[in-house]
Amino acid sequence: MRVVLADDEPLARDRLAALLAAFDDVELVARAADGEQALAACAEHQPDLLLLDIAMPGIDGMEAARRLRRFGSPPAVVFCTAYDGHAVSAFEVDAVDFLVKPVRVERLAAALARARTFLAGRCQAAGAGRRHLCSRVGGSMKLIPLEEVHYLQAEEKYVVVAHAGGEHLIEESLKSLEEEFGARFIRIHRSCLVARERITGLHRTPDGRHLVGLRGVEAPLEASRRCAPGLREVLREL
Repeated sequence: MRVVLADDEPLARDRLAALLAAFDDVELVARAADGEQALAACAEHQPDLLLLDIAMPGIDGMEAARRLRRFGSPPAVVFCTAYDGHAVSAFEVDAVDFLVKPVRVERLAAALARARTFLAGRCQAAGAGRRHLCSRVGGSMKLIPLEEVHYLQAEEKYVVVAHAGGEHLIEESLKSLEEEFGARFIRIHRSCLVARERITGLHRTPDGRHLVGLRGVEAPLEASRRCAPGLREVLREL
């Protein structure tokens, strides 16, 4: 299980990291000192679990958890805090558990078990939905994981799938893909959808064009003026 740890106190981060090291199936992929860093780490590392403090400067833990719910595939959230008065609010944002500091290893083990159960249930529930796009390559078929897709670009009767391994063509319409995967992708103009979680910024050029930066894509993509307000809203939510 891949874990991101967010706490504004360095000693608390170190202590919880030491506790996590006792679990062979847990990999700590990133540490964060506030909610903004936690959201960025989740977007970059796609963890299974976020261990999240509540009282942090800037974006606090509760607000970070609310924003995570807008991710295409958010991690499970376990709050770790010195104050037990937040417990009710924690479960209102779909936290799977609530730990009070100082966290005991036995209590952490129980929280990790709950997170595993939650993730397994979500995976099973999503089993009926597609997790790949299928491209014909010569006489064979290639499956492209959705989480590796950067953007989808309509070209004549095909759609170009730009992903971590290159580009492939699929015989599907951009409209049908938007209807099926609208939670994961957002339209930036009439012929292009981009992965929400890969957006790194929106820049307006001196001549009035809107350019979208994507993690993993070297050159920015141009967005239409009509789509620019929706993109700004997505950036505010990330």
